[in-house]
Amino acid sequence: MSVSTHVLDAVLGRPAAGIAVQLLDADGVVASGTTDADGRCRLTEDATAAGPHRLVFGTGAWAEAQGRETFWPEVVLTFAVREPAEHHHVPLLLSPFSYSTYRGS
Repeated sequence: MSVSTHVLDAVLGRPAAGIAVQLLDADGVVASGTTDADGRCRLTEDATAAGPHRLVFGTGAWAEAQGRETFWPEVVLTFAVREPAEHHHVPLLLSPFSYSTYRGS
């Protein structure tokens, strides 16, 4: 199974580069990375088990490094893997006091 994300800074209307991202399953952290200059991060998990997974975004540290305020010290997105062989893309649109997400392709 592979997981990717794309984080966009909704205030500035551009990619959010440099956000730490962790992928976790029921046993703990299985992959980690940082969003690139385009706000993208691809995480590959060796296990092929179905079940709940979480993406944890280090949004507080990212905002602090930019001298910006945020209500979200981290954003945690929990999603269900039903087809382990599929690619799962989970985008995040981020602003200081709100965020949204969806199942991407």
